[in-house]
Amino acid sequence: MTGVDVAAFGRVAVLMGGSSAEREVSLMSGGGVLQALRSQGVDAHAFDPAERELSDLKREGYGRVFIALHGRHGEDGTVQGALELLGIPYTGSGVMASAIAMDKTMTKRVWKTEGLPTPRWVWLSVGDQTRERLRTVPDQLGLPLIVKPPREGSSIGVTKVGGYSDMAEAVKLASRYDPDVLCEEFIDGEEVTCPVLGIGADAVALPVVKIQAPEGNYDYRNKYFTDDTSYLCPSGLPPDEEREIQRIVVAAYRALGCRGWGRADLMIRAADRKPFLLEMNTSPGMTGHSLVPISAKAAGLSYPALCVQLLASAMLDSTAAGR
Repeated sequence: MTGVDVAAFGRVAVLMGGSSAEREVSLMSGGGVLQALRSQGVDAHAFDPAERELSDLKREGYGRVFIALHGRHGEDGTVQGALELLGIPYTGSGVMASAIAMDKTMTKRVWKTEGLPTPRWVWLSVGDQTRERLRTVPDQLGLPLIVKPPREGSSIGVTKVGGYSDMAEAVKLASRYDPDVLCEEFIDGEEVTCPVLGIGADAVALPVVKIQAPEGNYDYRNKYFTDDTSYLCPSGLPPDEEREIQRIVVAAYRALGCRGWGRADLMIRAADRKPFLLEMNTSPGMTGHSLVPISAKAAGLSYPALCVQLLASAMLDSTAAGR
């Protein structure tokens, strides 16, 4: 990214690690970001909130923060709120957008209200997970269906349920990570993802990435720890399909009030080629297998340039309100 005075950033903290179930992935993302920023002359330092108090950021004179945390206490509005109180600008979405996007059920409610396509779902609260209730869910959504914790990422705690007898075990697994459980209609088709950069009317979609995982199983292991998954960018989709996905993703991003960057995951239904929004990631992965860098590269934006651009977009909610 040309024309950026990196010295003006001051001392930069890259938040990584944290206490969520995605700690390991966050450490990989943060390590990549840290190296990239330093290669561009940024005075960047690693900072793990699981090992240090956030108040140290203020005490040690950090001017801005790159959030490379994933999951709870990093992507859910909590660390964003702390940084707001400290008055330190940070990358990515603000408190409200981060909190809503982290909760897949709330996200789907917003999207449905906005008329955006998302798979049908059933939300099971703690007191609504009886065996009798679980038997009704396949009748509502059909089989197979997906069971997942609504406030986790990286496919953690997710099960594809093929029969009534599998429901109890799937809900038990999901509830290990979240007391509430989200059951979702299964969309048979192609999995794609599409990043967005910017804020408000200036938000733009990057190229779509098509994901081809072994036997269609894009789980935690195939996301981060194998080379068996293929990422196609250019996606190979018909141009009109790609444009429609980009349009939907930008609308979904704006509906949630996201800023800085984000990445939406979608399924394209094989039967009629209709895209369905699954979730919005407000602090996407930045590992060697991650999708935003792949898409950015196809758009002519290198990994280091992407990191600097994101850092340059760091702000507080009060600053963003006027934009």
